[in-house]
Amino acid sequence: MPAPGPLALLAQWVMLSAGWRRLLVAYCAGAFGALAMPPFGALPALAVALSVAVWLLDGAPTGRRAWHTLRTAGLIGWAWGFGYLTAGLWWLGSAFLVEAEEFAWALPLGVIGLPAVLGVFYGFGFALARLVWSPGAGRVLALAFGLAACEWLRGHLFTGFPWNTLGMALGQNLWLMQSAAGIGLYGLTLLAVLIAAAPATLATGASPSARLVPTVLAGIVLGSMALLGAARLPAGPDATVAGIRLRLVQPNLNQDAKFRPENREDILDRYIELSDRAAAPDRSGLSDVTHVIWPESAFPFLIQRDPAALARIAAALPPGKQLITGAARADTPLPGERPHFFNAILTLAAGPKLGEVYDKVHLVPFGEYLPGPLDAFLRALHIRQFVSIPGGFTAGDRARQRILSVPGLPPIAATICYEAIFPGAIVPEAGPSGPPPVPGLILNLTNDAWFGDTPGPRQHFAQARLRAVEEGLPLVRDANTGISAVVDAHGRIVASLPVGVEGVLDADLPVRLADRTPYARFGDAPFAILLGLTLILALTARRRSA
Repeated sequence: MPAPGPLALLAQWVMLSAGWRRLLVAYCAGAFGALAMPPFGALPALAVALSVAVWLLDGAPTGRRAWHTLRTAGLIGWAWGFGYLTAGLWWLGSAFLVEAEEFAWALPLGVIGLPAVLGVFYGFGFALARLVWSPGAGRVLALAFGLAACEWLRGHLFTGFPWNTLGMALGQNLWLMQSAAGIGLYGLTLLAVLIAAAPATLATGASPSARLVPTVLAGIVLGSMALLGAARLPAGPDATVAGIRLRLVQPNLNQDAKFRPENREDILDRYIELSDRAAAPDRSGLSDVTHVIWPESAFPFLIQRDPAALARIAAALPPGKQLITGAARADTPLPGERPHFFNAILTLAAGPKLGEVYDKVHLVPFGEYLPGPLDAFLRALHIRQFVSIPGGFTAGDRARQRILSVPGLPPIAATICYEAIFPGAIVPEAGPSGPPPVPGLILNLTNDAWFGDTPGPRQHFAQARLRAVEEGLPLVRDANTGISAVVDAHGRIVASLPVGVEGVLDADLPVRLADRTPYARFGDAPFAILLGLTLILALTARRRSA
């Protein structure tokens, strides 16, 4: 018998690790796998991370007590997920330092605590995989089933947090992301695990074919996705909607200065000056565009209750021009009640008169509000959410969520901040009055200044960009500190401004796809079918190996 090669020896060492060493290996593997996420996009890093995951699960002790094996698998998965999320979400700590005197003490809760809690999902996924585990290629199917299921749960339970879902390893490449038009982010997740975990068999196969075939098949799948994606892309740029010229304003305001009411005049002056700035020698500012867009929460005051500020903005807008801006707004309370505050999108024309409004539906827990069961307790301890709004923001009425209508634009699927990371939640569902109008674009207003020049804003943009491919709609994204961009319905970046730059971006609006994508029509149903097929194949492999 020839001596085992270095890869086989490494796999044996991983499988034989135990106790804290096993958990440390899992943590390090998960952390290395985070390099597959934006902005790095190193898919081989995920292959290393998932191959180690397979070997760790191979080494989970078996015996008469099945629960002991599942508990070990769950601990391995938790440690793997803890490492993956810690390395991928460390930049969240920046938000705790914006008002360091009030929130710095809680930084470990965001940087370590959140990944530790979310790691439970991966623990469940690994345990689920171990339930249908089998030797050979069958265990790759088992891991894909378990991790795809846990990622779907992470994106939906407890308000959901699908940030850096494993499918983003494929969802940031222009050719590979095209598959999302059919199977969405979670379908990409299933394929990403199947592809990236297959190399584990190179070190553990019982025969040359058992070692090579899974990796060869994974390469064929990856290559086919790339070829089909390239074929789906038109040779030239998408057509644009006639008569529309957008101006996206990226003020690049630091978070500490942005939300101080005493700076209101300076901030408003900055927005107005940028809005009318000539973008090129042959341009003259507002007269060249039809719609001006400002980012999320553009003002450190309630613009709707400031007639002077509204009049200044309206005076700056030439006749026929429209402003779309993010802003906090308050409703008019009944006598004896406190007002409710909303994170909103407002529309304004020369008038001044406010047009339609969209209120953010999916709020950020602890950032924009304190979750109900903890609200009273935390406020008694003088702990508040990050935004300085009395009582926090109130979520918009999900049942009344509607397509935003702005004169001169197609119907808008409006999103604010991280609402754009939720696949399948971009276009409102049909209500009592029937289905909503078919949107012509996705609008995403955001303020990523909380996170500085870190991977966070780049990850946020990559996820919003994938929504354009899923829905077959162009994306118009205006971010306070970047990345602001116009993206066509195939995910191609038409124009953009990078992180940390002040400026304006003028662009035409690309058209939506003529036909709705399969994902827009069927949502996660194709993913559910693929997940079921993966489970059937994993169970078949397990039965054959018994």
